[in-house]
Amino acid sequence: MTKKKLKSVDAVQKWLDDHDYIADRSLATSIYLMLKMEKPLFLEGEPGVGKTEVGKVLSQMLGTELIRLQCYEGLDVHNAVYEWNYSRQILQIRLLEAAGEKDKETITHDIFGPEFLIRRPLLQAVDNHAASPPVLLIDELDRADEEFEAFLLEILSDFQVTIPEIGTIVAKKKPKVVITSNRTREIHDALKRRCLYHWIAYPSSEREFEIVQRKIPEINESLGKQVVGFVQNLRQMEIYKLPGIAETLDWSNALINLGTKELTSQITEDTLGTLLKYQDDIEKVNGEVTHSLVQRAIAEADLIPS
Repeated sequence: MTKKKLKSVDAVQKWLDDHDYIADRSLATSIYLMLKMEKPLFLEGEPGVGKTEVGKVLSQMLGTELIRLQCYEGLDVHNAVYEWNYSRQILQIRLLEAAGEKDKETITHDIFGPEFLIRRPLLQAVDNHAASPPVLLIDELDRADEEFEAFLLEILSDFQVTIPEIGTIVAKKKPKVVITSNRTREIHDALKRRCLYHWIAYPSSEREFEIVQRKIPEINESLGKQVVGFVQNLRQMEIYKLPGIAETLDWSNALINLGTKELTSQITEDTLGTLLKYQDDIEKVNGEVTHSLVQRAIAEADLIPS
């Protein structure tokens, strides 16, 4: 992306739209400020609302590499930053000894060279020599342990990584950092202070219909509106796991593959597994509730702007 394309929030919003990401102005503003201020962007929201997609689209728009770190319980430095290739190091030691090398300092210096270093996502992002800095996507940080979250502070503060055997590696160009969280636990204030913050909510019916049309252009207008209306009303219910935009798109694709032209109670019940991922939720919605939601979606379809 050239500086000219960064001249305004409107330009960023159009830029997102050109890459099939339908963003409201507040999100476009956060992305604009993130790029201008060179600060990480911390995104929270329910699963399936498009947080991860921001990082993916950003890398496409910038024409740069996407480096993704998927967080999980037990994630540590060895899996996130770097580790040494121990098997290769042992082989090298044996080769050196076979060649008559006995000096321990020489052997140690030889086996801790860059060729024995396995670079994980965080080191790849910091020690990157590409013309354009990469986009670093730290996905679902809330799944990682608090100890790992604390380790990230050095990365986000100084964009540097310390390797005892080599030294401190400082990023020549700061990577563009996107951090996502589904808020299964609270992220500490110390990390949030280093970021710009944005909450991605479920979209309005108008915006969700626009997303469905953009992502699944083969869907007819009537069915698309009915699908969106059903999902929007379903989100008003007290169920364990509300469907996100990803589920709306999955359901739309399923209906098209079944040759559906208009929503019915039967086809909806048959395909609830694409929307709801827990049996208790499916049982709660099945039957009269499904019929009522379908009828309401059909009746309100015309209220969704085309």
